[in-house]
Amino acid sequence: MSEPSDPTGTSGPNGKGGAGATGDTGDTGTTGAEGGPSRPGDLLSPAARLLCDAMTAGFPGPGDPAALRAAASRGSDGAGPCGPEVASVYDTDAAGVPVRVYDPDPGAEGRPLAVYFHGGGWVMCGLDTHDALCRSLAAASGAVLVSADYRLAPEHPWPAATDDALAVLLWAREQAQALGCDPARVTVAGDSSGGNLAAVTALRAPGLVAGQLLFYPALDASMDSASVEAYAEGYFHTAAHMAWYWDTYGGDPAHPHVSPLRAPDLSGLARTLIVLADCDVLRDEGLAYARRLAAAGVDCTVQLHPGVFHGFLGLPLPAGAAALRAAAEWVAAPE
Repeated sequence: MSEPSDPTGTSGPNGKGGAGATGDTGDTGTTGAEGGPSRPGDLLSPAARLLCDAMTAGFPGPGDPAALRAAASRGSDGAGPCGPEVASVYDTDAAGVPVRVYDPDPGAEGRPLAVYFHGGGWVMCGLDTHDALCRSLAAASGAVLVSADYRLAPEHPWPAATDDALAVLLWAREQAQALGCDPARVTVAGDSSGGNLAAVTALRAPGLVAGQLLFYPALDASMDSASVEAYAEGYFHTAAHMAWYWDTYGGDPAHPHVSPLRAPDLSGLARTLIVLADCDVLRDEGLAYARRLAAAGVDCTVQLHPGVFHGFLGLPLPAGAAALRAAAEWVAAPE
């Protein structure tokens, strides 16, 4: 559910209308696949397959939080790329939760504000693993971005992370004007398990959120979808890892603040952008959530990227750059 350092040298951890898919290739429903022909039968592009196999070889199996955390932290120790320059980056405290604030243009006013929750299966990763991604999103969107260092399982099982996420949102709303932001333009965002936290936070405080940006989010603890079986192994983020993350995180799988896809009513939620990898166990629950949002009258857009796997946003692949660019434009756009 998160990525070890990218073996190529690039850090790994990293709309309007209904729930139809959009992408760089026009109205085809998907973005362009990566590179030339893949090996026969492989759904990943050649470039993505090389990255996937190298990352898988360096990533431990499920069950040992310390080993997973060590693997995820490689590449965030200053040896790897540090992302674009951002005018002001500082750490502070948000109602007891450590956060890092990225301000691309100190002194400006009326800007969007994004509250970001990192991925990592609710077990690993933190401010440093996602620093490059947060820098990139802040710089490209012009938004002030607040990255939350929420408590991790198994030491702090559900609902610790969801409570921290809500606390950071409330703090960000209170500080919006002081940060030079419009409190009516607050977006919650996150990747993987962080996408889960963003979706849960939007459900808990719908009147305080103007948008939710979900990168390959975990939305249903039942893991009962065709993509779980189709991509269970061989695509880095395995079904076995995902099942262990859910078990370690805890909570009632049927509770909507654990599994947002189970929420009985999604009406009234903020506009939503869901970004998915085609070769991912989480793909189908993301699509199902988008369909439910659209059916509830929510302004929801899906971007489905073929030929790539879970975690592609932080990788040196055209789809990663395209997804980040589109997400930044979406955050920056007025409602």
